[in-house]
Amino acid sequence: MLTKFETKSNRVKGLSFHTKRPWILASLHSGVIQLWDYRMGTLIDRFDEHDGPVRGVHFHKTQPLFVSGGDDYKIKVWNYKTHRCLFTLVGHLDYIRTVQFHHEYPWIVSASDDQTIRIWNWQSRTCISVLTGHNHYVMCASFHPKEDLVVSASLDQTVRVWDIGALRKKTVSPADDISRLTQMNTDLFGGVDAVVKYVLEGHDRGVNWASFHPSLPLIVSGADDRQIKLWRMNDTKAWEVDTLRGHMNNVSCVMFHAKQEIIVSNSEDKSIRVWDVTKRTGVQTFRREHDRFWILAAHPEMNLLAAGHDSGMIVFKLERERPAFAVSGDSLLYVRDRFLRSYEFSTQKDTQLVPVRRPGSVTLNQGPKTLSYSPTESAALICSDADGGSYELYIVPKDSTGSGRSDSGQDARKGTGGSAVFVARNRFAVLDKASNQALVKNLKNEVVKKSPLPIPTDIIFYAGTGSILCRAEERVAIFDLQQRLVLGELQCPGVKYTVWSPDMESVALLSKHAIVIASKKLVHRCTLHETIRVKSGAWDDNGVFIYATLNHVKYCLPNGDSGIIRTLDTPVYITRVSGNTIFCLDRDGRARALAVDATEYVFKLSLLRKRYDQVMAMIRGSRLCGQAVIAYLQHKGYPEVALHLVKDERTRFNLALESGNIQIAVAAAKEIDDKDYWYRLGIEALRQGNTSIVEYAYQRTKNLERLSFLYLITGNTDKLAKMMKIAEIKKDVMGQFHNALYLGDVAERVKILEASGQLPLAYVTAAVHGLDEVAARLAEELGDAAPALPGGPNRPSLLIPPPALACAGDWPLLRVMKGIFEGSLDAAGDDEDEEDADAAATGWGGADEENLDVVAEELRPVAEPGGEAGEEGGEEEGGWDMEDLELPADVATPKGAAAVGAGGALFVAPAPGTPVSQLWTQKSALAGEHAAAGEFTTAMRLLSRQLGIKNFAPMKQLFLDLHAGSHGYLRAMALAPVVLLALERGWAAEGSSPASRNPPALVLRLPHLEEKLKLAYKATTEGKFSEALRLFLSILHAAPLVVVEQRREVDELKELVEIVKEYVLGLKMEVRRKEGKDGPARQQELAAYFASCKLQKGHLRLALMSAMTVCFKGGNFATAAHFARMLLDTNPPAEAQAKRARQVLQACGDKKDAAQLNYDFRNPFVVCGSTFAPIYRGQKRVSCPFCGSHFVPEVEGRVCPVCEIAAIGASASGLLCSPTQLR
Repeated sequence: MLTKFETKSNRVKGLSFHTKRPWILASLHSGVIQLWDYRMGTLIDRFDEHDGPVRGVHFHKTQPLFVSGGDDYKIKVWNYKTHRCLFTLVGHLDYIRTVQFHHEYPWIVSASDDQTIRIWNWQSRTCISVLTGHNHYVMCASFHPKEDLVVSASLDQTVRVWDIGALRKKTVSPADDISRLTQMNTDLFGGVDAVVKYVLEGHDRGVNWASFHPSLPLIVSGADDRQIKLWRMNDTKAWEVDTLRGHMNNVSCVMFHAKQEIIVSNSEDKSIRVWDVTKRTGVQTFRREHDRFWILAAHPEMNLLAAGHDSGMIVFKLERERPAFAVSGDSLLYVRDRFLRSYEFSTQKDTQLVPVRRPGSVTLNQGPKTLSYSPTESAALICSDADGGSYELYIVPKDSTGSGRSDSGQDARKGTGGSAVFVARNRFAVLDKASNQALVKNLKNEVVKKSPLPIPTDIIFYAGTGSILCRAEERVAIFDLQQRLVLGELQCPGVKYTVWSPDMESVALLSKHAIVIASKKLVHRCTLHETIRVKSGAWDDNGVFIYATLNHVKYCLPNGDSGIIRTLDTPVYITRVSGNTIFCLDRDGRARALAVDATEYVFKLSLLRKRYDQVMAMIRGSRLCGQAVIAYLQHKGYPEVALHLVKDERTRFNLALESGNIQIAVAAAKEIDDKDYWYRLGIEALRQGNTSIVEYAYQRTKNLERLSFLYLITGNTDKLAKMMKIAEIKKDVMGQFHNALYLGDVAERVKILEASGQLPLAYVTAAVHGLDEVAARLAEELGDAAPALPGGPNRPSLLIPPPALACAGDWPLLRVMKGIFEGSLDAAGDDEDEEDADAAATGWGGADEENLDVVAEELRPVAEPGGEAGEEGGEEEGGWDMEDLELPADVATPKGAAAVGAGGALFVAPAPGTPVSQLWTQKSALAGEHAAAGEFTTAMRLLSRQLGIKNFAPMKQLFLDLHAGSHGYLRAMALAPVVLLALERGWAAEGSSPASRNPPALVLRLPHLEEKLKLAYKATTEGKFSEALRLFLSILHAAPLVVVEQRREVDELKELVEIVKEYVLGLKMEVRRKEGKDGPARQQELAAYFASCKLQKGHLRLALMSAMTVCFKGGNFATAAHFARMLLDTNPPAEAQAKRARQVLQACGDKKDAAQLNYDFRNPFVVCGSTFAPIYRGQKRVSCPFCGSHFVPEVEGRVCPVCEIAAIGASASGLLCSPTQLR
């Protein structure tokens, strides 16, 4: 059994395949009907209007309908397109077991526990016949696929065949009055539309299922007596032919296979059995462990079966349908109908060569599986799964003309092996799975060499002369049998087939849902993933891999791009691709040639290989269309090519902006004439410095504020003055004031403020800027309300805006050579471009000035605000009336666009380079360099992976210092932003060039940490423990970000971390002890643990002195004597320390400890950094991945209290602080 799809659900009681689409209906015991796509493995829809289990379901052959029947006595007809129940047929009085549409007439047959079978007309929605005669539950009923018959099975132990010929005649041709009279009598006195033709008796218990053979006069039935009976019928009688025994429980369902002479049955004994119709014997049995089977369904056209069980359903095949084939030169060799055949691609001639021996066993899947061919020796190797894996070697006669020699099959040499392939002209390799060896044999089937394989291999493929490709579960390897060397290896799970390119430079590895393209040495190139099964593939002449899935033919370019070439009605197995023809085999083993359109992938391949002459030829021929190609060109960075394939103006506009082609963007924007598009055009033109087009775009969008600001930054004071007048006409006080502010026109500002009623502000402005006459007049008007201004020598004044640098022209653009596509593809538009250039020859500036002059003319009658002329001017509709802006025709074409078109060469802005900080992160895996580049996220990710750090709060300032310290900041001009300069290490070294970039300069260095260590030592010696602890912790926090150059320095940094860790642990215990919150015993323990830390000798002596003193005062004389001896062992240079130790030793003598301490100096231990308790040798412990401190297992996962940054017990790769560690 080859399982294709499986579901998990409630018990499945009914199944039905769709005739055309890859769909299956499953009706469940829970009352839900599920619609599945078994190719994609997805649930498409669910229908749940039935109340109780749904036992029967069936698709209509042509209409978008299906019918269902359930335990609610209802038959429902559904439309799966509209996802709703169309109507319900009511009439049965008990559970409905099965329902089925007639293949031709608008009928539904239903079987019920009410002991009747009903036939319904689903168009008229009426019951047209009731078949009575069974005296127990009717378990199933179905129409004959061709004749006017119905077969039914019942728990009354009978199978009945009903003749419905009269019903068909009545439905099709109710001809005359006599017929209508007969119909009336039938309705009154009982009908004879359906009569029992045969009653088949033979089962000992109730019959659960009966079905017709699709073409022969046979019936098969299965019953609770665990038997399957085969019946034959003719025109007059029916009789039992044979009984098939083997099931161990009730037979639930049984049917004939649509294409093979076999019977398939399932049972409550949790098995599916396959039986040979001709031999009447069991062929194969498939079992489930816990699930009883209830229903079977066969696809009407394909070799697919489905079975429903207690926990879902399975869709499966009994035998694989892929024909065994091999391509050699211009010929295809394949196996069909027990013959080895040859097909010539050039002439499409099919020749029968030699017969193939039939397998000895009757089990399934014993046919030819793979074929390997040696053309020079005319030898063919055919492998199969017979006898656990075997092969047969056939020598094809040279003079074979079609019939094949009758004894060729007898001459075949046979052998056992998992798989066999030719590896040379007269040598083939056979896989011996038991010993994991490749046996090299000659054409006499004699072993000439044995080669142990490098990996546990379950199948071998051809990989060139003398080499084989070995497949394991998760990888493949190419093995040279002569030299016994592995030539290449690749992680690639589940490879089923391999396809080599004609030049043997590339190989495609096909698995169930993926394709891996690799080189001949198995260097990975690309991987494609498919949601449905990959079936086959072949390389075309251009190096493109063409492959087939269940329903598509697709292509894969060398860079991994893929696409669909055409759809398939039925799966095919591609054998060769030649131009626009794909040669393939179908599932019947017949050679076919499919015509395809290769334009799309040839176009993409030409782009990939930069064969622009072919690209232009295809574009000129207009052989490309569709959004997919345009999106591909855009994605791959060829928007200028896509521009020539598009007619839609909106798409052309987007592509023109992306490719920087302002000329086409302006033309498209004029056609679209949408405010958003003008706004986007203005942004792109501003980015390119094309101020004339920016001005034009702002005019079209009536964006006065942006227009004023544009005139300000370009220094165009004349137009700013005109903008101020326009604002006055529009009565836009704020706009008028802003323009006056931009111009530095104080008198105008005073005038605006006065007119707006802001007299105090007007007075202050006039007084501050020295307009004394105006200020005096305003002061007189204000009287006592005039604001007082501070006097004295420091009289306040407002700064006048600095005059902008006048820049009337556009930015200079870099001159570049025309692209390969430009001149050739723009030829068609040259005439229009010349007209545009002529129309705009006067220049954008002139046109706009003329336009503004027109406005100025209209503004001439305007007198002071409030005058008659002003009122009249305000009412007139001027050329700059923003309510309805109608620009003159001579402003229609921007100068910038015309200049580009008329200049004859394309000017584009240079592409921005890669920032230095990005180069730093690309080249480095060191956290310090990532932080210096400003990539804090990646730096934290690296530290987390390398050292298990998860608390970055103590390192925040270090990150900021690193970033700030690796950059310089230069102020170029007053209005320009600050220029950021990257500072690099070794920039003055010999051989450095501007093109090569060095790592960033770092403010954190190892010598700095060593200096800080000395300060920390000094603070410890002086007893400033809090200050010392702060210094030691700062060293720990900075160490992960330090970068060193030499391997020796790496060891020094690691040693520094170890030293600092000991001090931090010891000082934290000492600080805790000095707080005095613990009892005397605990204080003695903390002093003892501090003395056990690995400190410098001077500090160790002080710690031992302290511990000795504390323990002596606490009455623990034995422990105090131990510390005194340790102190003397250090040879203290200070006589006072030695003298004190001797005195303690003498005083202690043989005295015992007064209190029991958790301290055993005889048993080696480490101190837990969290609990400050000893962890003795042999006890479980976890450690900090950064500082190495030890902890009890209970605190695993918390932040280390010693270093305060890493997670205890986290997995980490280790401190990475030098490029030398990466080499």
